[in-house]
Amino acid sequence: MPAETVVWRFVDLDTILLLGNFSMKAMVLENICDLEKNDQPLRMTHLPEPVPGMGEIVIKIRTCGVCHTELDEIEGRTPPLVFPMVLGHQVVGRVAASGPDAERFKKGDRVGVAWIFSACGSCDFCKTDRENLCAAFKATGRDDHGGYAEFMRVPEGFAYAIPDGLADGEAAPLLCAGAIGYRSLRLTRLEDGQRLGLTGFGASAHLVLKMVRHRFPGAKVFVFARSAEERAFAVELGASWSGDIGEMPPEALDAVIDTTPVWRPVMEALLCLKPGGRLVINAIRKESKDNDLLMQLDYPRHLWMEKEIKSVANVARRDVTEFLKIAAEIPIKPEFQEYPLEAANIALMELKQRKIRGAKVLRIA
Repeated sequence: MPAETVVWRFVDLDTILLLGNFSMKAMVLENICDLEKNDQPLRMTHLPEPVPGMGEIVIKIRTCGVCHTELDEIEGRTPPLVFPMVLGHQVVGRVAASGPDAERFKKGDRVGVAWIFSACGSCDFCKTDRENLCAAFKATGRDDHGGYAEFMRVPEGFAYAIPDGLADGEAAPLLCAGAIGYRSLRLTRLEDGQRLGLTGFGASAHLVLKMVRHRFPGAKVFVFARSAEERAFAVELGASWSGDIGEMPPEALDAVIDTTPVWRPVMEALLCLKPGGRLVINAIRKESKDNDLLMQLDYPRHLWMEKEIKSVANVARRDVTEFLKIAAEIPIKPEFQEYPLEAANIALMELKQRKIRGAKVLRIA
């Protein structure tokens, strides 16, 4: 095989393409690794520009958000199907090309792509706007190539028009952190005047706080975070109170959204809920190392009095569409730090080390 030609395995797995026309820069994950030992998990390389298939578009990417889920992919907690893989699922760019039967967007339209890359479209879940629960759900940047690159392809039905008034860097975090935060907030059934707790204060939680302040002006938000900087940031954005994980808020809470990867905050949040309160867990996984905490669950203290626990699984297209509209109307503009594509490893390691103030966004073009 010539040195300039490599095997690139696309996610449909029934096609192996031998390509040598490398014209697209991309940061790729080539294998699972331990970020405690390797602070350069992604490698800059050149790949073929994608070609749109039936009903697909190709996007020339301008920005891509950096998400905690990428850490889970890199360290093997929710690994990609195949390697190498282009991570990234908060993508904003312009339509560069359209495949056969792709007529929803025209060349040059500004669009975004979120965590949901595709679903079957025919199951009961898909027919009821719950394609996030579809057995054939595919995730952007895990089950098909994502946005840590100059171009990507996606089924046009899973791309979203980006509203005017949102800059590329502002729009990227809205596609995951914002949309999943919106879904989590919907699931709390929060009403104006009630009290909401946020456990963990990263990209998603800070957008939920902004949303609550505008949609429910009479509501109070209480933030729990390990980092003093995150707690101060929450108050700066309008939180009524902030404290460490395990501290009791001054008032009992109607609902809590947990965005952490561990179990302890779940146990602490249940103690803070009033009777009939609801805990919504916005996390793709929980670390197994502290599973023994669940053995300490005390039914009378943690769950009795009709308290509820609800998990969030992925995100549906309805969530992304509705949230983008709301964000543009309010408007909700996230706090974010921007990095060049080549600095993706730096952004990821800062996220791993909890060096967070809002969201992190890669500038591609």
